[in-house]
Amino acid sequence: MMGLPLTFAQPFLLLGLLSLPVLWWLLRVMPPRPRRIEFPPTKLLIDIAPKEETPSRTPWWLTLLRLIAAALLIIAAADPIWNPATGLGTGNAPLVILLDDGWSSAASWDTRIKAADELIAKADNDRRGVALVALSEPQRDITLLPAGTARVALRQIAPKPWSVERVETLPAIERFLKATGDAEIAWLTDGTDTGRGSEFLETLPKAIGERTLTIFEGASPPLALAAAENAAAKMTVKVLRPAGGANVGTVRAVDAKGSPIAESRFVFASGDRETEASFDLPVELRNDIARLEIAGERSAGAVQLLDKRWRRRAVGVVSGATSDTAQPLLAANFYLARALSPFADVRRSDRVAPQQAIAQFLDQKLPMIVMADVGTLSPEIRERLDDWIEQGGVLVRFAGPRLAQADDDMVPVKLRRGGRTLGGSLTWEKPQHLSSFGADGPFAGLAVPKDITVTRQVLAEPDAALAAKTWALLEDGTPLVTGERRGKGVVALFHVGADMRWSDLPMSGTFVEMLRRIVDMSGYTSARGAGVASEGTVEMVAPTRTLDGFGAFGPPPSTAKPMPADYRDRATSERPPGLYGPADAPIAVNTLAAADRLAALDTSALRAQRATYSNAEPHDLRGMLLATALALFLIDAVIVALLGAGLAALLRRWRPAPASLALLLALALSAGAPEPVRADSKDEFAMRAVAQTRLAYVVTGNADVDAIVKAGMSGLTLFLAQRTALEAGDPVGVDPGRDELAFFPLIYWPVLPGAEKPSQDTLNRIDAYMKQGGTVLFDTRDAVEAPPGENGATQTPGMLTLRNILSSLDVPELEPVPREHVLTKTFYLLRDFPGRYVTGQTWVETLPRSEDDEAASRPAHGGDGVSPIIITSNDLAGAWALRPDGQPMLPVSGRDARQREFAFRAGVNIVMYTLTGNYKADQVHAPALIERLGQ
Repeated sequence: MMGLPLTFAQPFLLLGLLSLPVLWWLLRVMPPRPRRIEFPPTKLLIDIAPKEETPSRTPWWLTLLRLIAAALLIIAAADPIWNPATGLGTGNAPLVILLDDGWSSAASWDTRIKAADELIAKADNDRRGVALVALSEPQRDITLLPAGTARVALRQIAPKPWSVERVETLPAIERFLKATGDAEIAWLTDGTDTGRGSEFLETLPKAIGERTLTIFEGASPPLALAAAENAAAKMTVKVLRPAGGANVGTVRAVDAKGSPIAESRFVFASGDRETEASFDLPVELRNDIARLEIAGERSAGAVQLLDKRWRRRAVGVVSGATSDTAQPLLAANFYLARALSPFADVRRSDRVAPQQAIAQFLDQKLPMIVMADVGTLSPEIRERLDDWIEQGGVLVRFAGPRLAQADDDMVPVKLRRGGRTLGGSLTWEKPQHLSSFGADGPFAGLAVPKDITVTRQVLAEPDAALAAKTWALLEDGTPLVTGERRGKGVVALFHVGADMRWSDLPMSGTFVEMLRRIVDMSGYTSARGAGVASEGTVEMVAPTRTLDGFGAFGPPPSTAKPMPADYRDRATSERPPGLYGPADAPIAVNTLAAADRLAALDTSALRAQRATYSNAEPHDLRGMLLATALALFLIDAVIVALLGAGLAALLRRWRPAPASLALLLALALSAGAPEPVRADSKDEFAMRAVAQTRLAYVVTGNADVDAIVKAGMSGLTLFLAQRTALEAGDPVGVDPGRDELAFFPLIYWPVLPGAEKPSQDTLNRIDAYMKQGGTVLFDTRDAVEAPPGENGATQTPGMLTLRNILSSLDVPELEPVPREHVLTKTFYLLRDFPGRYVTGQTWVETLPRSEDDEAASRPAHGGDGVSPIIITSNDLAGAWALRPDGQPMLPVSGRDARQREFAFRAGVNIVMYTLTGNYKADQVHAPALIERLGQ
């Protein structure tokens, strides 16, 4: 009735509603209202009312109330039924039920089965045969069954977890109808077009001819999930609907054990057929998600299974180079982060030492670590890395000056010390191009680019296993990338740097694809081993667990077949949705492909009768309507009684008693002012350090040495104020293991012979300080104790202690200060750097040679060209130390009367070098310098 699930058993009784206008006219009058009359003796005869009275008008609202009660009585007499049993017309023709039984029907399956059961029951009453046609089974023959048998067969049908192609069933329907003759057809549709729906609607009229068709519609539209993506910041999934339906809902994320991880709410805008749900979670939690499902939606389409292909690997990036604050966009970290970020969660280590960063990444159990030009590693870190690789970790290393000079076995092949450059001892006449990728390596199948050039590399020592470990070759046959499996993990080495100094590989798209393939090797163990190329035949994997139509896991059906390991299409009857392959690395197949979308099935063009589904049982409305009418009549009686008793008079007599209100006084609570927060010792130290530029020195614990060093640093600070524009504050003694070092441009470290090696945490803090642009001046103060011989200076007790300290630091290659070094001309023009002694050498980071292309491609080195480490044995602080009266505290060993003056000048140059960097390295100052040198 008017689109409502309502019928009347006695519809002719509704004609009684035509009498309502007559009732309206009769109910407009009512007996006159009694009046209150004053009865004084003198007016007894005057106020006597006449015998005839004029009737009062009934209020309109009271008349309306009575009409509603009367209408309810009439409707109740017509025997109204809500949700009547659905049925077709009576007759003797067989009944053919077309049943949509794909995944899109699962959400309203019970409703559809109930409607089909009612149709079969009515056909049973009429002694008619029934044919059940499940549209997901085009190969099954259609037969006419007794109603009882059809009811049993109906209970055996279940929704399928894949999309139904209705058009494939039409040939079987047409053959059956031709053999049967007259028939009545009922199509129980789910209203969703999952593919080729328009073709089915165009062909169906030809198949059924002039037979009666009834279409059952109105089931709730299904919701589905597709195109899950684990992006850089969050995981997203598309929520689909054909049209209308729910506007809001929730997507749940669960792990492989079924434990909930998170929920995300989605909202459909008006008219939209798709929206998005997102999970903003840490990458570790996102990688644990094995299943996404729509809460309250029971269908295979509302489930999205995720496998290792959806895991976003967390990759730690560690750089051994000094932080390049002048040109950060040319640093190795920048190129690696940009190349990895589209498919991995990149974690950088910009503010800590490389070894400290590696330890943090190992603690976080990252599946892959990239180390760019990281040289020396401590034994503890090496041992942890070995264990991590054995358990499945992937270590990728990039070459650089530090790795070229280090003796390191954390690489897949043995390396020659030094590097191969254009114009060097191992010379190329021209830059080399990439030649090929190894057929057994992870890069197999990549197109070989011709625009990539290599100008410098680290060479591998030739051996019998080198060819098997080579993943990429240059044109001259030397390896560009090598790798090997160690245990369950992989170690790979790019023989060039991760920035543009040695090669333009980091600027190419091939670099991104190479890293992508290495990342795909991390986080799980491949069945054939990492680095093994695919063979001619594609690996086939068998189903282990599949989804049923309601989205629940179960054993694979008998029709399920093995599939290729690289299968990425939607589910079919032969490849139902579920998990395929080994249990430790399954491959997921989903009901919908990433590009699939839903649409409503438009049946308006079909010449057919329409019926709606009903979930509720039939309900007789007579009792409710009669009870409502009785209540209205009772209300009418009460109103008439009140009006007849003079309700107006009663209202005039009623006077509400004045309300007595008690006012409560609120006491204001005064909030005490909080006490000021006191700065702890760390805050006081930081405030004192940043208030003014200060030099720092390491407190050794030896009172005599610390007193001399403090006096020496104070003397240098005074000399700086007298001779330069720098007015530094008093020097500060620091403990590298406890104090923040980043506040000081230069730290003087007096090395005590036999001193205990600092802890690894302390060394990590020193390493981080040097990587971030700070400079540490190590002074062994024992140049006069060096034994005779060419290497005597390296055998002093202080130098042996220093070597022990530096053994766990990632120290760059060092050299004696060359004549052209910026340190020799930052303020004074110097040839050497004397202290109390003049026989010791001063060592700094090695400058790029003229044959290297670094100088051209990187005009400013990391840290603006400042060497992070300076080593001397000339006891500079001893030469700078002054007594309170201004006289030297210690004598100098040389005969030159100006030795102490030159020691102070050396200190000025070192301080200015750490503060200003390499600004005097260019040729702008050359004329002035040549003039001052008298050349």
